[in-house]
Amino acid sequence: MLLIDTISLKKLSDVFLLILRRNLRPEALEWLLNKMDLIIKEEKSVQLHLCFAHLPRFATKQTFEVLDQEVKQIECHLAGFTIHNWTLDKLSRVWLLMQIPSEHKEIYLKKINSLFATAEMNEQIVLYTALPLYNYPEEWVARCEEGIRSNIGTVLEAIMYHNPYPAQFLSEPSWNQLVLKAFFTEKDVNQIIGLKERMNENLSATLQDYIQERLAASRTVAPEIYQLTQQMNP
Repeated sequence: MLLIDTISLKKLSDVFLLILRRNLRPEALEWLLNKMDLIIKEEKSVQLHLCFAHLPRFATKQTFEVLDQEVKQIECHLAGFTIHNWTLDKLSRVWLLMQIPSEHKEIYLKKINSLFATAEMNEQIVLYTALPLYNYPEEWVARCEEGIRSNIGTVLEAIMYHNPYPAQFLSEPSWNQLVLKAFFTEKDVNQIIGLKERMNENLSATLQDYIQERLAASRTVAPEIYQLTQQMNP
């Protein structure tokens, strides 16, 4: 079960690199490309960790220009995914993750998991944003579930917003937890891919209980909750 095939993943990587070439300072681009070569060649993860940590110093946290044609290409290769309002360091980090050799599964998983294990908040945001771009997609379900339990709002948004991974790979209980967490933390559920398509009876029942609790406490109820429950009980 794939979100994106190898060919589309390569084309998406090419689009990202084109944007980076146009927006990064020449010295920053040269540094990034040199580091990429080292990361591809190394067996361990020394250069990967150093580059991933230091990238914001070179790429900066500035936003960047994306052409309409590039927006369409991104949507074509991975429906629902967007780089709108990203910064250059975030795009650089995501692109870098896409260059990690994946031929040897155990080594590949170990390298990315080692980044998760040591990531600070901004690094976590990137790692969770990139969930649909990793190879061996079934292997990242536990990581996704772990992220849903986070209390950091921006980390939750990285998993929830414009991220096609959860809808395709999470089990029903984990998916329901994500949706409930979104409502409980007052996230914009309209940015959750697959929200209507993965509506189910268990989630509907829980949301109806939630509605009653909110009303009993004289608190407002998000209109999207009514829409979802009505979908199951027209």
